[in-house]
Amino acid sequence: MLTLLGAGAVVLGLSAQRASAQGREPSEAAVLHDPDNPVFGNSDGDIAIVEWFDFNCPYCRKLEPELRQVVQDDGKVRLVLKDWPILGPVSVAAARIALACKYQDKYMQAHDALIGVSSRLTEPRIDEILKDAGIDLDRAKHDLVANGKAIDAMLARNNAQAEALGFRGTPSFIVGKFRVPGALTIAQFEQVIADARKAKAAN
Repeated sequence: MLTLLGAGAVVLGLSAQRASAQGREPSEAAVLHDPDNPVFGNSDGDIAIVEWFDFNCPYCRKLEPELRQVVQDDGKVRLVLKDWPILGPVSVAAARIALACKYQDKYMQAHDALIGVSSRLTEPRIDEILKDAGIDLDRAKHDLVANGKAIDAMLARNNAQAEALGFRGTPSFIVGKFRVPGALTIAQFEQVIADARKAKAAN
């Protein structure tokens, strides 16, 4: 167990051999390279940050601008976004419609609009926010019907991975080979990224 600047960070054993032996922990490829998970930042970055989040999570909302700033400032980080709607039916509705927006190449607009609100979401409010963000809501709802099974399957994978990795709430992260259950400051993220690079270079 490592303690990194007050955050409980655990070295992550993302190996296929270990996953198959234990029957629990997902493989590195499954976590980092699920083709259905949206990616922000440098898609060819040397370090990945994987975030499990809920649109109704106030900690996720507070953290988002700082996390985005760290990714942009670093320039070599691949940010993998994993919708993990665990705070009720409205969270599930928000995740599903946001993911449907990717079929019109507007997932990030939907994500940023929904994560950027200060009040708790409701389904009518979700529609209003997405319209204001320039989303074709009728198309998004049509795409959700057409692709609902694929979206739900991805959400199920995200949930299974989070549970297998021992995460208990949002936000939760993997930074390189470290598990980080909880929010970090900008300085803490920068430190964990630096530590992840050191760990990668040592292997």
